[in-house]
Amino acid sequence: MKTKIIIEFIVNWLDEYASKAGMDGFVLGISGGIDSAVTSTLCAMTRKKIICLNLPIHQTPSQLDRSNHHIAWLKEKFEGVSSDVVDLTATFDQTCSDFPEVIQDQLTMANVRARLRMTTLYAFAGHHKYLVAGTGNKVEDFGVGFFTKYGDGGVDLSPIADLMKTQVFEIAAELNIIEEIQQAKPTDGLWGDDRTDEDQIGASYPELEWAMNYIEQNETNELSERQKKVMSIYKSLNKANQHKMVAIPVCDIPKEYFN
Repeated sequence: MKTKIIIEFIVNWLDEYASKAGMDGFVLGISGGIDSAVTSTLCAMTRKKIICLNLPIHQTPSQLDRSNHHIAWLKEKFEGVSSDVVDLTATFDQTCSDFPEVIQDQLTMANVRARLRMTTLYAFAGHHKYLVAGTGNKVEDFGVGFFTKYGDGGVDLSPIADLMKTQVFEIAAELNIIEEIQQAKPTDGLWGDDRTDEDQIGASYPELEWAMNYIEQNETNELSERQKKVMSIYKSLNKANQHKMVAIPVCDIPKEYFN
């Protein structure tokens, strides 16, 4: 992968997109993970203004610390970087108390967390006339649909969505993202604990990327038992999450019905 060329290409794309849209900068949620660290750095490299938001909801200290450490690193390297902490824990708890208890299963409420964060990002973006930059990568956004619809999937533009997760790590190394983030196991941070993405999915990102490439390239070589298991996980998630990855269906009413 031509890492330096790709970095320059994304930075130019971000700069041109924001300028054409008449927007002054970018807003991002900083999770303490590799995707938001890389995306925020690429946005900062445009030299436009960016706001980094730390949006804890019953967050584990390690995730919160990594987020704060990255924001501090970013401010040291680039001008025009500002930040804020909006602790949404009380907001989330109030939402829980307002919702009927019967609908409060773990997955439902994890998605509520993501949507509260999206609402906050757009509040800042709307006020400052900035764009909300997404942090999803290719295998998450277009492979297994590992994101929350209208949560972390609710963004204005997606700078790294054509990069596999392993490629995002390559970009991070080139950008000298702080080591603790490069070494951290990927997690969506929606559960109030340290469970990783692999814990939830049942397969690692390199395995999921292999499955995605295998299908896209129409490979036919024989699979090991583990590969069969990974392929089953990938296909199941891809099928179940198609509603996230395709355009919202519109009821197309025949024109003659309007006459």
